[in-house]
Amino acid sequence: MPKMHPVKVGDFFEIDRSRFYLIGGPCSIENEDMAFEVAETVKKICDILNICYVFKGSFDKANRSALNAGRAVGIDKGLDILAKIRSSLQIPVTTDVHETWQCAQVGEVVDILQIPAYLCRQTDLLIAAAETGKTVSVKKGQFMAPQNMDNVIEKIVSTGNNNCILMERGSSFGYNKLVVDMTGLPIMRELGYPVFIDATHSVQEPGGNKTFTKGNRKFAETVMYAALGAGVDGVFAEIHPDPDNAISDVGSQLKLSEIEPILRKAILIDRAAKGE
Repeated sequence: MPKMHPVKVGDFFEIDRSRFYLIGGPCSIENEDMAFEVAETVKKICDILNICYVFKGSFDKANRSALNAGRAVGIDKGLDILAKIRSSLQIPVTTDVHETWQCAQVGEVVDILQIPAYLCRQTDLLIAAAETGKTVSVKKGQFMAPQNMDNVIEKIVSTGNNNCILMERGSSFGYNKLVVDMTGLPIMRELGYPVFIDATHSVQEPGGNKTFTKGNRKFAETVMYAALGAGVDGVFAEIHPDPDNAISDVGSQLKLSEIEPILRKAILIDRAAKGE
């Protein structure tokens, strides 16, 4: 296993392969009650299982399939909810940014700024996110070769910020299909920074229903377990109390009621991969 640059997640913990790391939460912040329900439930499970947990929720879903698709609660309300979760539950939080002007405002609240896959080559956005001093998590574009993520890292660390996470979320495989190349995971790890598997976005079918993205959540566990066996450093998963009625990613988000047994099995695979 190549040497990995340890990455700080606020003042909460450091990603250094000593523990199991989970970034998870609803695709969209639909309202405060639902966000807290997910955060509180997953935190309790992670406390029991000794998992380092980061709550994730998007304040805006800008890259939607159709014009009238749900967009979440917006930046001001979304950041207010994230700040409340961070303060009351004492857990780190993350959300995605889509435009450079959002970075400074978001950086005042979150511990990790997430760069969407479609925007992973946007130089100004990467630099603006890194200049906040917060950890920057970058989804590998569906169009990107894993070895080409070195240019993404170079842009981030050029600011003097060495806290970077790379995420695999599948590669385009014809129309409306994604596939995860497991050999790409160790290739990205050779770049020297933590690599997470985005288990839920990897089972999407982008634009598969023309006006919205389809997905098949039953395969998310398969992707997660295979990636952990391949030696990834952490897991990203979108988790919702009622995915079938969510405003986004209805087919790929994991059900909150089913997450504990999934994580229990994931930990066993992670330990085996680490030789523990």
